[in-house]
Amino acid sequence: MTTPTPPSAFPDVEAMIVDILKDDPRLSGAIVAVQAPTGFDGTAAAVFVNRRGGAWVGERHVDQPLIELEVYGPTKQAAHVLANDARQAVLAMANNKYGTNLVTEVEEQDGPRWLPDYLYSAANRYVTVTKVYVDVY
Repeated sequence: MTTPTPPSAFPDVEAMIVDILKDDPRLSGAIVAVQAPTGFDGTAAAVFVNRRGGAWVGERHVDQPLIELEVYGPTKQAAHVLANDARQAVLAMANNKYGTNLVTEVEEQDGPRWLPDYLYSAANRYVTVTKVYVDVY
């Protein structure tokens, strides 16, 4: 039995999710990116998408990244609403194809949960983590 090798490059799941969130009308007033823009102070509506690990299942050609959404708002309530909107958009990715990648399942791992931000003292931040199952071919 041979061990299947992983792809030479994993799909850019961060970019895929950024595009999906940017297309969602509920998030139209928010910054959506993989990192905060220059001058960001934590008080604007924003969703930052980051891959926080995951696993490759070689025999199934499945990438299982853990995706963290850091969601900010001008108030705690606004951040909570935005976090739920972003969460719903990510959960709706299941059973959809994006480019050559098929998202077969999305599993919530944690969140949304309130998490004070020590970098931006005035920030209202919620964090959520999901596992995304991506067939890679």
